[in-house]
Amino acid sequence: MRPSLLPPALGPTFTTLRALDAGVPPSRLRAGDLASPFHGVRVLGSSGVEAVRLRARERDIASLARAYAERMGRHEFFSHVTAAVLWDLPLPWAVIDPGVLHVSVLAPKRAPRSRGIVGHQARATTTAVGRHPEFGWHLSSPASTWASVAPMLSHPYDVVALADAIARIPRMPGLSPRPSDRSLATLEELEACVRAGRRIGIEGLRAALPLVRTGSSSRPETWTRLILVDAGLPEPILDHDVFDEYGTFLACVDLAYPALRIAIEYEGDHHRVDPVQWAHDVDRIEGLTEHGWRVIRVTKALVFRHPSELVRRVRAARAAAA
Repeated sequence: MRPSLLPPALGPTFTTLRALDAGVPPSRLRAGDLASPFHGVRVLGSSGVEAVRLRARERDIASLARAYAERMGRHEFFSHVTAAVLWDLPLPWAVIDPGVLHVSVLAPKRAPRSRGIVGHQARATTTAVGRHPEFGWHLSSPASTWASVAPMLSHPYDVVALADAIARIPRMPGLSPRPSDRSLATLEELEACVRAGRRIGIEGLRAALPLVRTGSSSRPETWTRLILVDAGLPEPILDHDVFDEYGTFLACVDLAYPALRIAIEYEGDHHRVDPVQWAHDVDRIEGLTEHGWRVIRVTKALVFRHPSELVRRVRAARAAAA
């Protein structure tokens, strides 16, 4: 027998209490078309949460967060990796556990304990709490999220990349940032987070702070910059606008040595599989080359598996340009 229809007002995610108040019998809440990711919460769907977990891990976290928000206590807030995903911050794949949410409370409240939840007790002196701009959920601020996630990251470059994403000031290529173009947190807010007091991973945060920049567009760009600097090369300029001799905008390049007319462009997978993006890239690179720029195209493999080859190519380009 097929399960009876649920009241449309419940939506795809709801608490058992709300369902009972709407007249849904308890037996209906045990039917096979409803998943129970958390105690007292139901998710509608033929394969429930299991289908959700087959998607990208970031979407898994957002889906589970939406479900948990139905029963979230008023003192609780999303934190650590969960908050980083909800803030759309770049994380290594291995750090994200698609079946787990990190939920915190401020002391002296007790950390939550539930299936699928990693509970934390935070201090008000070192943790700021805000609201998600789209969903309204309570979660740790971007700066506090950076500080809590940093100890979970195995490579120091990723600590910098996370902060770079938070401090990035978005803008339209060829134009200066508008007053409305704001970062998730300022460099001063990141610094204040480090100064707030002792915490796990404080040394890593202190080491990363001087390396944070406001112009990095992606995790691979941060890695590229740090690889070159650690190899003894000058630090490249990030998010650099290139104009011709008449002041006409040509392109905004990821990293650059403007005096030598060297551009370093990171080519993500979308550059390769999107024909519109590919055609745009060809035109951009052709325009830069016509105006005397050398373009070094960098791939994921070059950054994460063959950094010495990346350094060699940049050294060779600098030597040739000089």
